[in-house]
Parts: sequence; structure tokens; C-alpha cells
Amino acid sequence: MKFLDLAKVYVRSGSGGNGAVSFRREKYIEFGGPDGGDGGNGGDVWVEAVEGLNTLIDYRYQPHFFAKNGKGGAGRQRTGKGGDDIVLKVPVGTEVLDEDQETLIADLTEVGQKALLARGGNGGFGNLHFKTSTNQAPRNANPGQEGVERTLWLRLKLIADVGLLGLPNAGKSTFLSVTSNARPKIADYPFTTLHPNLGVVGVDGVEFVVADIPGLIAGAHDGKGIGDRFLGHVERCAVLLHLVDGTAEDVVEDYRVIVAELEAYGGALADKPRLTVLNKIDALDAEEVADAKAALEGTCGGPVMVMSSVARIGVTEVLRRLRAEVLPDVAEVQEAGTWRP
Repeated sequence: MKFLDLAKVYVRSGSGGNGAVSFRREKYIEFGGPDGGDGGNGGDVWVEAVEGLNTLIDYRYQPHFFAKNGKGGAGRQRTGKGGDDIVLKVPVGTEVLDEDQETLIADLTEVGQKALLARGGNGGFGNLHFKTSTNQAPRNANPGQEGVERTLWLRLKLIADVGLLGLPNAGKSTFLSVTSNARPKIADYPFTTLHPNLGVVGVDGVEFVVADIPGLIAGAHDGKGIGDRFLGHVERCAVLLHLVDGTAEDVVEDYRVIVAELEAYGGALADKPRLTVLNKIDALDAEEVADAKAALEGTCGGPVMVMSSVARIGVTEVLRRLRAEVLPDVAEVQEAGTWRP
């Protein structure tokens, strides 16, 4: 199934049914009076987060969703049938935005969470509703209220514990393939990853979810390369894993490029906990690893870990550090020696 994280949809709620003008007409009953019923309410349009979905591809081919109109009222005080509601089923983590793509209408982060997108129109009152002591034979009724028509955007932000960041070919997909059952595309050219991938990673009996997004380049926030449109998938992560290619000509500049893109993206993404790891150390000697690590630590102002996904060097240590950030309570229990998988 093709991955799609942004879709434009058109929704319209149902219009209410018209009220009826009717009078009771039965043999041997004089002055029967008005008995016109109310119209039925129009159907609502809802959105609901469900299990088993991880893409919005269905809304690429079916973008129009119209709820049913309510039926008109009838004589003998009969109310018209209400229109059926319609529910848009979306993956967990979907945001619903207004037509301007900025106004947030709903953020569905849990299974079963629902939000009303367009309320159906009320049914009109029949002439029975207007009967009074001074107007015992009203000949007027209300029309049904029109439905609401809206143009909306659905934007999916994956739910993951750890988000992978780095330049193209920094080793993100390799790390995900080594530590989980995910099988992202891996090649020796840039932008091998064209859409986000999720993998379930386990260490010491504890599992958490890692999201791999396409690599960033300088100017991604201006649309260069694939752009920064996939950064939204790591906004919900508890910690970011920043991989730096140890074989690059200038590891410090590579680090600064990614940090600058996070800051240009805005929001709280640049302030999230971030673990910096020097990758591909199997292609370097001990002196080169030490120099590159010292340069990165001087730039980021914190500790830098070293790793090689291909050679399985330092991978477990990185996973344990991530686990401590994602599940600090579990880490504390394990250190106390009372936790069991």
C-alpha cells in the first residue's frame, strides 16, 4: 500500500427535512386541527481514529463525503426520518486542518477518538408546532436547515517513540533494518528513503517504536530536496536520534545543517531531547573516531556516542540510551534489579 500523509477532502452534512402542513381529516371528527410533523435532521460528518491504518491513500481516490439529508415531515404528526451520519476512518495520529492548512480542528491521537466535522441541518417544524389558542389552524411550516459544506485537509503524523534524523546516507535506514524487522530500502545514493518507515525495536526485553524519515539537506525548509514536509512525523517522538556520518568530510558542518533545519521548522522540535551518534565508525581508525567525536562534542555541548550499524558496534548501547529516554520508569526499575521481562 502506498504511503500518503496528506489528503484534501470535501465534506458536506445533510440538510434537514421540511416541516409538513397538514390537517386531520377523519370521518365524524369535526375541527380535527393541524397534524403536520417536523422534518428529520440531516446526517452529521464525523472523523474517527481506528486501528489497522497507517496511510491516507484511500482519500486520494475518494475525496468527497456527503451525509444523507433528512426526510420531510408528514401528516398524522409523523416526523421525517433523520439522515444517516457518515464517518471518515483515519489512522491514529491524524490531524484535521481547515482549508488554510493552519487552523487545527482535531488531533486524533488515540484509537476510538472522534470529532465532529460538519453538523447536519435541523429539520423544519410542521404546522402542528405553531398551534396556539389564538391560531388553531396554522398554515405555515419551516423549511429544513441547510447542511454545512467544508474543504478540509487530513495530515498524518506517525506515532513513534524515537525519530531518526540525519543527512541522506547517514545510515538511518540501515540502523532501522539492523535493530528491527523493518525492511526499508538501502542503497549507496542519496534519498533512498522516500517515505517514512516504522520499526519496533527491542532491547533488554523492552520494545519501543522508531520512525525513519527521508534525509534532510541544507535548505530543506525552503523546499530543497524532499523538503521538510516529513519532519511532522517526528514531532510526537519522545527523543530524536541524530545520526552523523563519520566518513563525511566535515562532521561538524553535517551536524549543524540538521540542527539549523530543525530550528527553521519551528515549534518545539529543536528543543526535544536529542541523542547525537557518530555512525559508520567501522570505516575509521581509532584516531579518526576520537577526533570526530571530540569535534562533535565541542559543537553540540554534550556527550556523543559512536556506533556502526553494519558492524553491530555500539548498537546495543545506543538502544539502551534511547530506552532510558523513552521509558525512564522502566530504566530505573531495571537498574534496581527488580524488573523482569
